[in-house]
Amino acid sequence: MKAGRAPDFSPSFQGPVTRLPPRHMTVVKVSLLVCLAGLAVLAGYSVNHTLAVPAPPLQTLLHLDILYLPDYAARTSLRMFIALGLSLAFSFLYATLAAKSRRAAQILVPLLDILHSIPALGFLGFTVAFFLGLFPGQSFGAELAVISTVFASQAWTMTSGMYHSLRTIPTELEEAARCFGLTSWQKFWRLDVPCAIPALVRNAMISMAGGWFVLVYSETIAVGHTRIALPGIGSYVGMALSQQNIGAVLAAILAMIGVILAYNQLLFRPLTVWASRFRLETTEQDAILTEPWMLRLLRRTHILRGGVDHLLSFLHRLASLPLGHRPGRTAPSQTLVSKRLSDGLWLSALGVIFLGAVKVVWGYGATAYTAEQILHVVILGFYTLLRVVSMLGLASLLWVPLGVWLGLNPARAQRAQMIVQSCAAFPANLLFPLFVATIIYVHLTPAVWLTPLLMLGAQWYIVFNVINGTASFPADLLEAGETFKVTGFLWWRKIILPGITPAYLTGVLAASGSAWNAAIAAEAVQWGHETLKVQGLGAYIAQATTDGDLSAAALGLAVMTLFILALNWLVWRPLSDYAYRRLKLI
Repeated sequence: MKAGRAPDFSPSFQGPVTRLPPRHMTVVKVSLLVCLAGLAVLAGYSVNHTLAVPAPPLQTLLHLDILYLPDYAARTSLRMFIALGLSLAFSFLYATLAAKSRRAAQILVPLLDILHSIPALGFLGFTVAFFLGLFPGQSFGAELAVISTVFASQAWTMTSGMYHSLRTIPTELEEAARCFGLTSWQKFWRLDVPCAIPALVRNAMISMAGGWFVLVYSETIAVGHTRIALPGIGSYVGMALSQQNIGAVLAAILAMIGVILAYNQLLFRPLTVWASRFRLETTEQDAILTEPWMLRLLRRTHILRGGVDHLLSFLHRLASLPLGHRPGRTAPSQTLVSKRLSDGLWLSALGVIFLGAVKVVWGYGATAYTAEQILHVVILGFYTLLRVVSMLGLASLLWVPLGVWLGLNPARAQRAQMIVQSCAAFPANLLFPLFVATIIYVHLTPAVWLTPLLMLGAQWYIVFNVINGTASFPADLLEAGETFKVTGFLWWRKIILPGITPAYLTGVLAASGSAWNAAIAAEAVQWGHETLKVQGLGAYIAQATTDGDLSAAALGLAVMTLFILALNWLVWRPLSDYAYRRLKLI
């Protein structure tokens, strides 16, 4: 009954967080959130007093001629590739430290969950201010601002996948590494990284979908008097919007489809097949994987094969360097008294940092914001919350029945999963101009018809997980339902819905986070000289960023993050835990 299963479309944090009880973990996360806010305030003070006033970079002349699109597409692709490489390096460092250090994990693991909840588009105004202040008048600063924002949309997902892989390495493999006397450096490259490769490839594919959305949005951005238009597909669409050129928008959509297909064929399909060699267990998907043409080309072309062989040989020598300590050379274990003393000092230091962060945040908030302003932003948050929840409900009503129908047929499910993955990789904000032009020309109500833009990209998380959950549903239970002639509403209520609920909630959790991020781009959109805007937290953050009011943007981003975390902690996670305890079948 199972179809070939594609990568799990769930960018949420996976695996054990810590050994603390859930209630204590919530306290830790709230404390870390306060510390993060305090660090942001101190960083803002430092930037204002040490860096130059952000100066716009020298503008490159943009053209709507379709002949320039290949060059713009190549530049956009290069930015994504650099951001992906930085995310990979960050994952190696962060996940390894969190997995190998007990004390570091107490901070880094819950902090990762918080960072994953911060909408990536909210970082844009701050990265622009920082890097253009660091490199005033240089396009290099603008490039760094865009790439770092895309990095923030990808790194947390990839890191969480690698951390989970490092924490679940089988004990017998750890023992084998010790028996062979591998140093910590050799063990990292010969055991830790190979075990993490499947998760890294899967999560890189997942994070790429959100990364394209952020990248296209970021290539054209205004922060106060600073306006950036880096040559790329995003800036091309921005110019097409200002000139109300539908043809140019359609050309950009086709170019983006070409870029995504190129990434899939040249990078991710070969990586997926290659990563399957490192799986600790054989899956049905591995059995049906066919060698992609890119791998055949690398193997059969002598020049390319020679280059790859030299690269692999260099990496093998690098991984074999006798760096780090060997097993048995670790420091003697601490006594109970010294362990308690060091833990007490550690917790005391964390407490002092937390109290200092509370003082910084309270002092800044009392001077920068009024109670009325904070209340206004919170109310705007409820407007956006209403849109997100309503769209999640509408998408569920549409896609759950259709996803079940697709998932019940293995061949149909496999084809549908491939199509859904392709749709999810496409940045939905490239379609916004078509919807906005329709709203304007047909004289529709923006407050109603801008809302579906939140789910253009997020809906695919729901449909993918519903198809995957249905395709994985035990065949014997379906046969039992047929034997007892369970049909109609009773079949939905007693058999299929309980069985797919865990997978469905995984998709809803991912779709919710994606919708909040999309709200920053979807609640205030432009067509020519006309701007459509609805009341909401996303529009507030976008307007504050455009006005250069980073203090207001920070308030909006903080409130949006609190809404996302509250939804995760109070609604989605408890429901997911209940579903996996009571309803999970396999």
